Amino acid sequence: MDDIKIAVDALFIMLGATMVLAMHAGFAFLELGTVREKNQVNALVKILLDFAVSTIAYFFIGYSLAYGVHFWEPASILSQKSGFELVKFFFLLTFAAAVPAIISGGIAERAKFNPQLIATFILVGFIYPFFEGIAWNQHYGIQAWIKAFSGEEFHDFAGSVVVHAVGGWIALPAIILLGSRYGRYGKDGKVSAHPPSSIPFLALGSWTLAVGWFGFNVMSAQTIDKMSGLVAINSLMAMVGGTLAAWWAGKNDPGFSYNGPLAGLVAVCAGSDLMHPIGALIVGLCAGVLFVKVFTLEQNKWGIDDVLGVWPLHGLCGVWGGIAAGIFGQEALGGLGGVSFTAQLIGTGIGVFIAVLGGLIVYGVLKKFCGLKLTPEEEHRGADLTIHKISSTPGQESNW
Repeated sequence: MDDIKIAVDALFIMLGATMVLAMHAGFAFLELGTVREKNQVNALVKILLDFAVSTIAYFFIGYSLAYGVHFWEPASILSQKSGFELVKFFFLLTFAAAVPAIISGGIAERAKFNPQLIATFILVGFIYPFFEGIAWNQHYGIQAWIKAFSGEEFHDFAGSVVVHAVGGWIALPAIILLGSRYGRYGKDGKVSAHPPSSIPFLALGSWTLAVGWFGFNVMSAQTIDKMSGLVAINSLMAMVGGTLAAWWAGKNDPGFSYNGPLAGLVAVCAGSDLMHPIGALIVGLCAGVLFVKVFTLEQNKWGIDDVLGVWPLHGLCGVWGGIAAGIFGQEALGGLGGVSFTAQLIGTGIGVFIAVLGGLIVYGVLKKFCGLKLTPEEEHRGADLTIHKISSTPGQESNW
């Protein structure tokens, strides 16, 4: 029976890994649909190569740094490990690789290709697993300190903070250091519109992400006996709440409407195993409005050229999710309890600090020694022809 349970758990987490792997196709199509046509090929290739580099970085460095597990034994010894032990790496890799996929959307349309691959290796090999080990593997005694101070550990069931807030807050200094797309902001303060190239592709990306997210959240239980239907229904309610709120706050703009479900799902990850479904709905509603309002401000008022809005979508909604777990996870609000608002504030703050510091160091050094941005001529031509020597519509470049 033990062998059967291990096999079932391995299958369970393998299905989760496959669903989250499919989310990377969602990241690709969400970016493809949002950027201008001359940058579509770049969006597709960038997400694919980021995942490949993330795999190497996490296999050789990151997974060991976070969990103390390595794969240096001969295959004869590795084959004796349970399928669950091996497949767990694949599952957690798909989470780690989401961080550069998030960043990719913020720096789209004007970033050099190879420096971003270097950043991906460092972030997934060192920065992300450093905080992952703190939050999910008791590293450095920080969780013990948080519990002693607040009464509970920092709780992040499926990565509102560990994955999404970290990715979004690393992206913010990268976006600022990179600078805006040429011609985006005039000297007179006028903002030039760069409308999405394909709402259907944007929608396809959003739907793919939303479907895969149920593997992201539900399979975070990691073993089938710990699977909770509450996680599934809370994810659904937050997704719906985010959709309705972004549709309303965004005045029926399809770009906002299709990012709304993602905002809700980002926010519910941390407390999806604790909240009442009504609490999850409220969390999603707040996240949808938060995304629309801050994205509008950063683009039109603050001059932050965050192409896909990854800082408000992942960074701020992730922070909201970490804090919301400490609110709506309380028994007084219908939750299961066992969570502290103070602990959530501290843990979320630590994650944001590590992410911002890591982003500043990594992208600051790369900017100094490699450069981050395409030249005005290269950007005008488009990343597709500049970097990949082919467009998404060969023979029609004159239409751009």
